[in-house]
Amino acid sequence: EAEQYAEADRRQKEAVEAKNSAENMIFQSEKTLDEIKDKLPESDLKEVRDAVEKLKQTVASNDTERIKADTDELQKAFAKLSEKLYSQQGAQGGDQAGFDPGAAGFGQNDGGAAGGQNGGSAGGYYSTDYEDKSGK
Repeated sequence: EAEQYAEADRRQKEAVEAKNSAENMIFQSEKTLDEIKDKLPESDLKEVRDAVEKLKQTVASNDTERIKADTDELQKAFAKLSEKLYSQQGAQGGDQAGFDPGAAGFGQNDGGAAGGQNGGSAGGYYSTDYEDKSGK
């Protein structure tokens, strides 16, 4: 009987992890955009802001594959923004503390551990009570 439900459990776990990762990415993106808004023109921030809004809508749809794809799009948009920020700081002599995407958790799949970042899941309507046996 356990094997009968294994595939459904795997899909549900994948959906929860994708949603948690997306919510964490949204939270970190908005936080970082707020911190760097005075360092770059709005035109440079727009692509990331648009990707954040798109991902918010996708998360609400509960479509796991779209959530993963839009999370990747947001990560790519932020990578471009990071390059602009770093090149700008390099031109200024690198004397500003600036933005560290590694410290903010960008590009990292945390296995769905977004809960502590923003007070838990949006609405707390899904569970992360899964044991990860993948070795990640």
